[in-house]
Amino acid sequence: MIEINIKKFRKLEGWSQQQLAEKAGLSYNAITKLEQGSSKQPTIQTIAKIADAFSLSIDELIGRKVPKKK
Repeated sequence: MIEINIKKFRKLEGWSQQQLAEKAGLSYNAITKLEQGSSKQPTIQTIAKIADAFSLSIDELIGRKVPKKK
């Protein structure tokens, strides 16, 4: 799921994989592996960097719906 969302948000911004890598402070290789799904368990730091690059929360990036508190 995260690989789909990373690619979706990247395309919405009109960024290349290299541009996302630079904005997130990650390598181009890291971004390509994430989008291809070959990086099965990225670290929370990596996810946070990508979320920050998109100005999203981690929940939004991974597609998690947060239940409302009662």
